[in-house]
Amino acid sequence: MSKFLALCVVLILLTACRAPVQEREAVGAAIQNVGSDTMLNLAVKWAEKYQEQRPDVRIAVTGGGSGTGIAGLIDGTVDIANASRRMKPEEMQRAEANGITPVEHIVARDAIAVVVHPANPVDGLTLQQLSDIFSGRITNWAEVGGEDRPIVLLSRESNSGTHVYFLEEVLRLGDPNNRTLFSPDTLLMPSSEGISAEIRQNPNAIGYDGLGYVTPDQKKIAVAASPAGPYVLPAIETVNSGAYPIARDLYMYTVGEPQGDIADYLAWILSSEGQAIVEQLGFVPLTTGGD
Repeated sequence: MSKFLALCVVLILLTACRAPVQEREAVGAAIQNVGSDTMLNLAVKWAEKYQEQRPDVRIAVTGGGSGTGIAGLIDGTVDIANASRRMKPEEMQRAEANGITPVEHIVARDAIAVVVHPANPVDGLTLQQLSDIFSGRITNWAEVGGEDRPIVLLSRESNSGTHVYFLEEVLRLGDPNNRTLFSPDTLLMPSSEGISAEIRQNPNAIGYDGLGYVTPDQKKIAVAASPAGPYVLPAIETVNSGAYPIARDLYMYTVGEPQGDIADYLAWILSSEGQAIVEQLGFVPLTTGGD
């Protein structure tokens, strides 16, 4: 093959990867599924199982955070953006200015578990206490019924949808006028695995993560909306009942209403088979498909 011909092949492939969805399907390019690290294991498992049934459909899954997936959707390089938070109004505006109309699909639910080392004697915290801890107003475990030890704060990085959700719903207590920020002493971890590893080795640490990433060697904290309680542990039942106060929907965003292979794939994700995988991986399946 001549150098000129080889260059032409590369250019054709690159063009296919950046072309609109319908054009990419025509040339057999993979569905580009990018975004939330919280959803990464789930998205990979969905893709693997679906491709066993539909080997003619290729699905390329990568993480990078909710912000990364949404940015790719806005600039037209992503077919499906995974997000553990809703798109922001300014992101919607940027998409529409670029000729993109994002369509939101709720595909699963999740609890954000607050986790500590198993040796930590603290069993329950209120949302206000969590806000005070992660903002740096409470700095010692003795202030919340624990031992006289400094609190070590762990958080996901700011590009993470989990970080954004925890900031808005826990630190700011769901108040859009509240400007509370994470303490500058917070250690920003690049992944769920990073938080897990630090929790295992540091008895002073506290972090948060999607329920599906919590391992048995971490202690889950029961959370209450107020000091009166009840203090509730994260679980499928407590999320679907509304009892656990730090729970959220998980999203996939598409460019307009999905068509062809993308529409078929999303329908399968919302089917009983797709939702069974949600539960297998420790997330919360939708109680009714597609709601």
